[in-house]
Amino acid sequence: MRTALAIAAAILAIPLIIGALGGMESTGGGEVAVVRDGGPLDDNKVRQVIDPGSGLTWTGMWSAVHLYPAQQRFYTITADAKRATALGVDVVTVPSSDGVNLGIEGTLYFTLNLDHETLKKFDDKYGTRTFRAGDDTSLHPWDGDEGWSAFFGQAVRPVIDNALRGQIGAMRCVELVPSCSLLKSSALQPQDSNANITRVQDAVNATLARDLPVMLGGTFLTGLRFTLVKVTLPADVQKAVDRSLTAAAAVSEAEAKVAQAEAEAEANLARQNGYDKCPACAEIEKLRSLPQGITVYAPGNPQSVVIPSR
Repeated sequence: MRTALAIAAAILAIPLIIGALGGMESTGGGEVAVVRDGGPLDDNKVRQVIDPGSGLTWTGMWSAVHLYPAQQRFYTITADAKRATALGVDVVTVPSSDGVNLGIEGTLYFTLNLDHETLKKFDDKYGTRTFRAGDDTSLHPWDGDEGWSAFFGQAVRPVIDNALRGQIGAMRCVELVPSCSLLKSSALQPQDSNANITRVQDAVNATLARDLPVMLGGTFLTGLRFTLVKVTLPADVQKAVDRSLTAAAAVSEAEAKVAQAEAEAEANLARQNGYDKCPACAEIEKLRSLPQGITVYAPGNPQSVVIPSR
């Protein structure tokens, strides 16, 4: 009987020991933890928030710990698959006001709001859901970088795309890509687009600061700053621009050759006029143009012999 009681006590003690040992948690400098109760007698509500860089903290037995990034993060949209946050080529294609599809590449910088009450609300709203990742798996936002990227791609990316469409769609191609001026005439000079790109960035940042809290249901992201890195043309349009540039370069080269020929003709005419007025000058010029080492020179004599010096 005592043996049976001892075995039963041991069986009951093992889960308690495991729960007690697993009830301690710490965070690194770049992560914040939201702890939810998870014991058999507990509810599943948020228990506490552990700030970045904490020491061992008691979280209760069988609690679930959701780790989120606490440092500044960035989300990159680019045609370079090695740099894109989402795997593969990832470019926002937006038509300009004059109908040219522009490829937009850029980076959004942001930081997760570390206010405790805001984090609890974020975990309630998004930490209890899963999002589709690039490999077609379902992940929570706290499932490492892949989980966070899956959340961001589905919850935040559409807001970024909408902000870009609203701003890019109101501008003409030439305002963002100076070489678009060559599509109408190779004689047109490309314009400076830096001021327009800055204006688009400022407008996108203002739109994100206004729309993201509304779409996400809270001010979960702070320090939002979008940087427009590159605006590209469709491949066929870029080829047309390249052909126009090549044609313009050929015209410039031809004009340069014409100008050079005219200058040489004018120089020759001036030189001939000088020789007509001074025949001796022409002879002197001939002597100067002879190769070095000539010791005998008999102009007009077909039997003359020219002997180079040794």
